Amino acid sequence: MKKIRLGLFGAEDSIEIMESVVSRYAEFSYISISYWRDEEIVEKLTKQTNDVDMWLFSGQIPYGFAKKWAGITQPMFYVPSSGSSLYKTLLHITYNQKIPFDQLSFDTFHPTELERVFQESEIAPKPLYLKHYEEEIHTDEVVNYHHELWITGKTLAAVTCLKNAQHELNKLGVPAFRVLPTQAAIVSTLALILQTHETMHFKDTQIAVQMIEFDTFSSLTKENFSTDEIYKIEIKMTEKLLEYTKKISGSLKSAGPGRFAIFTTHGILREMTKEFTVVPDFAILQLAGHDAVTCGIGIGQTVYEAEINAGTALLHAKEFHKGSSMVVLDDKTIVGPLGQPEQITYGYAPEHLQSLSEQTSLSIATLSKLESILRKIGKIEINAHDLAQHMSIMPRSARRILTELESKGLAQVVGEENPHPRGRPRKIYQIKL
Repeated sequence: MKKIRLGLFGAEDSIEIMESVVSRYAEFSYISISYWRDEEIVEKLTKQTNDVDMWLFSGQIPYGFAKKWAGITQPMFYVPSSGSSLYKTLLHITYNQKIPFDQLSFDTFHPTELERVFQESEIAPKPLYLKHYEEEIHTDEVVNYHHELWITGKTLAAVTCLKNAQHELNKLGVPAFRVLPTQAAIVSTLALILQTHETMHFKDTQIAVQMIEFDTFSSLTKENFSTDEIYKIEIKMTEKLLEYTKKISGSLKSAGPGRFAIFTTHGILREMTKEFTVVPDFAILQLAGHDAVTCGIGIGQTVYEAEINAGTALLHAKEFHKGSSMVVLDDKTIVGPLGQPEQITYGYAPEHLQSLSEQTSLSIATLSKLESILRKIGKIEINAHDLAQHMSIMPRSARRILTELESKGLAQVVGEENPHPRGRPRKIYQIKL
């Protein structure tokens, strides 16, 4: 059985604990990457992105930075801070340091989790000082939180899950105690990883249909325009497509003039497109012209569902521009255009946008794309020029979308920018979907 290549990422002491657990599993091989400063996280991950199947992070901070970076396409997991390790740390503080629990500051833990530990331990005061965060946070912010409480006399010590935070706090004179990941928490996370891998294997065997529309006339000139030449091109195209189909272990059938459908599996196309981020390898087709092939990929539980999704994907690809490639997954999520820097992922018919679509002249798909773009750029302000680039539409079309939202109270102008001194100022809209 092929082993799952697991990337272990975290502080050096956490890595050692994770290695001691993972090494007991025959299902895994692993590589270990340790870091010290937040600034190293993305740089170190970049070097190993193609060497692992899944990632296991020692905690929320490296996991949060990796998620925000969005350069990792493999599934990611982190070891949660568990009760048993915290119990051990609190026991040490009680018996060796004699510090009251209401004079401790904490980070990372969820408030309900920390309160539960206090209740189960029959500790009377509730935890007063907690720096809880979701996803990424800079270590400096955590250090400043604990330090400020300490220098103002509100606390006598800090309890942290971060090795570098403990180090910096100790340098500042703050007594800091580290909560390390426990073996039990790692075992629990590894069980989730194995379950996810099994689910992914099932998804890899799903049916995938790649629907290709070829512009026969793109290879013709006025001098060679004839039905015989068109027929020759179609024969050549079919031969090349058969080569490509063989490469992806698929089956080819004609779907009308200039249109073909290739049946294969989800896993093969996912690998071929590098997790649906690049255009399928049409170099083997040896076609002239970048816009010669428009492609829709559909994934489904059945052949019928996959073929319907492929047709939908092809229509969305043609909406963007000729020569695009789009994907419709089995949950109706749409991904694309593949190979473009402005690639977005959006829902085909999200229910929460239906009422907004009814209020405006904009389709649900347009609103869903806009929502996905805002999520991708991480803010709710955008101008028409940037929106046009992300949606692969003309700037005037983007302006129409924004002014329509503004007229219905779903957007407002919050400023202007002028990237070119002699150019027309660009209005910045704040979107309120």
